[in-house]
Amino acid sequence: MILKGIPASPGIAVGKAFLFDTRRFMVPEKKIRKDSLPKEIVRFEEALIKTRTEILEIQKKITKEMGSHHAEIFNAHLLVLEDRMLIEEVIGGLKKEHKCVEYIFARVLDKYINVFAKMNDEYLKERISDIDDVGKRVLKNLLGAEEKTLSGLKEKVIVVAYDLSPSDTATMHRKNVMGFITDIGGRTSHTAIMAKSLEIPAVVGLEKATMKIKSGDTLIVDGTAGVIIVNPDNSELKKYQERQNQFIKLEKTLVNLKDEPAVTMDGHTVELSANIELPEEISSVIAHGAQGIGLYRTEFLYMNRRGLPNEEEQFEAYKGVVDKFSGEPVVVRTLDLGGDKFLSQLEVPHEMNPFLGWRAIRFCLAKPEIFKVQLRAILRASAFGNIKIMFPMISGVGELKQAIGVLNEAKKELRVKNIKFNEDLEVGAMIEIPSAALTCDLLAKEVDFFSIGTNDLIQYSLAVDRVNEKIAYLYRPTHPAVLRLIKNIIDSGHKEKIWVGMCGEMAGEPGFGLILLGMGLDEFSMSSAAVPGMKFTIRNVNFKDVKELAEKVLTLSTSEEIDKFVNKRLDELMPSLKKIKKVPA
Repeated sequence: MILKGIPASPGIAVGKAFLFDTRRFMVPEKKIRKDSLPKEIVRFEEALIKTRTEILEIQKKITKEMGSHHAEIFNAHLLVLEDRMLIEEVIGGLKKEHKCVEYIFARVLDKYINVFAKMNDEYLKERISDIDDVGKRVLKNLLGAEEKTLSGLKEKVIVVAYDLSPSDTATMHRKNVMGFITDIGGRTSHTAIMAKSLEIPAVVGLEKATMKIKSGDTLIVDGTAGVIIVNPDNSELKKYQERQNQFIKLEKTLVNLKDEPAVTMDGHTVELSANIELPEEISSVIAHGAQGIGLYRTEFLYMNRRGLPNEEEQFEAYKGVVDKFSGEPVVVRTLDLGGDKFLSQLEVPHEMNPFLGWRAIRFCLAKPEIFKVQLRAILRASAFGNIKIMFPMISGVGELKQAIGVLNEAKKELRVKNIKFNEDLEVGAMIEIPSAALTCDLLAKEVDFFSIGTNDLIQYSLAVDRVNEKIAYLYRPTHPAVLRLIKNIIDSGHKEKIWVGMCGEMAGEPGFGLILLGMGLDEFSMSSAAVPGMKFTIRNVNFKDVKELAEKVLTLSTSEEIDKFVNKRLDELMPSLKKIKKVPA
C-alpha cells in the first residue's frame, strides 16, 4: 500500500510502525448536585494550574536542548490556558447544566476545534493541534489519567499518529524515533518545523494513515517525496534499503566537501546558501557547508507570542545571525505574514483567499509603524555584517518603490540619532508573482538583486494550491511556463548587471539544479541538509554541458518530457547520484 502526503522533513527511514494515539479520553457525562458547583470549579482551576506547570517544564527542557525560539512554540499553549472566553464558557456550562467539569470542558473544546477546522486558512487550521494538545492535558489532569509520551520507547520505530503536538516531539526519545508520519498538518505546522530541526524524515497530511497502518507494520518513509510504503514486498524493501545505504554513503563523501567552493569542473562558480527560520538552525547551516543565508524568514520571530517583538529584540536576533558568518551574506526577508502565517495579536481580517490577500509587503505597507520597526532593526544589524534586505511578494514597480521609500525613511530616522548602519546595504525583490516575473526587466532597474521564490511563483502561475493533496499532481516545477518565466527573470537581472538567486524548494533538488545552473542562476538557497548534495552535483558537471541541457529543456513541450530528459542526463553526467536524487515525479 502506497500513501501520499506532504513532505515535511527530507530523508528515508525504514522500520516498524508504532501507533501513537493520544487523541481522546473517555469522558463521563455525570450529573452533579448544585452544591457541588464550587468544588467542580476548584477542580477545573487546579487542572489549569497543573497543566500550566507541565507546559512550563516542557518549555524549560526545550530551551535547554533546542534553544529559546523553539520553546516559544509553547507560548501559544499557555495563551489557551488563559483564554477568558473559554474559561467563562466552561464555568457557565457548569452552572447551567449541572454536569461534571470534564464533560463540559470536553464539549467546549470540541466546539473550538470544529470552528478552527472550518476556517479557510491553513495556518489557523494547523493551530488546532495547539488547542487539542492543551485540552488533552487539562482532561488528563481532571480525570487523573496516565499521560502517554514517547520518552519510554525501547526500540527503533517509526511513529504513526493523528498528530504530534510540540510536547510529544519534545518528550520523544530521539535515538529510537527513526521517522514519523501524521494524519494532519502542513509544511508550516509545528510538527514539520520540529522534524526539520531534529533532522528526522517526516511526512504529514496523510489524512487516514492511523486507520490504514497497524503497530508492527513495516514502513518506508520517504520524507523527500512525501511517500509512505506500507508492508513493502522484498524487492521494494531491498530497493529502498539500497537507496538508503547509498544515501548514507554519499552523505559521508559529502562531508569532505564542506569547505570546498561550488564550482563546476570547467570553472564556473555559483553561491550555495541556506534558508532558515530560527537562529538555532545556524549550526546546521555551518555544518553542511553553506555560504551564508539566502533566506531568513523573519516572521517566525513574530509568531506564537503575546506581543510584537520590539526593535531591540529584533536587532539582537539579526545581529546574532550575522555575527556567526564572518562577512558572508545574510539575506533577510522582511515580514511575510498572511497566507498560511497568522498573528493572533493583530486584527487581520478573515479572507476567502488568504494567499491572494492582505499579506507580505501589502500588509507591511499598510502597517508602516510595524514595518519601520523591523527595517530599523535590520539596518542597525547591517553595521555588524553583510546583511541584505529582500522584500516579499512584490507585484510591480510602484509597490517596490513604496517599500524602498519606507526603508529610506527608516534610514533617515537612524541618521538623526547618529546610529550606524551600512549605507551601501543591498536591497532585493522576491520574484514570486507572475506580474513581477513579467515585468522583471523594469524591476531590475530598481534593486541590487532578485531572489526567485518558486514555491509561490509555481502555485500562482499554474493556479495550483501547493498544499492541496487532490491537485498535487499539477504542481510541476518543470512546467514549460514556469521554466520560461525563470529564464526570463535570470536574463533580465543579468542585463541590468544584478545577481539572481533562488530561495524556493526547487533550488535544493539536483535535477532542477542542472537546469537552473545551465540557465545562469547565480545563487541557490535551500534547506541546509540539501546543500552538500547540490554542491556535489555542481562540482561534478561541466557548465558547458548544463547550458546545452537548459537550452534543450526550453524546447520541450511538457513536464513529463522535461523530467524524463533531465533524469536521463543526470544519470549520464553523474552516475553516483543515480537512484538517489532526481527530478521529483
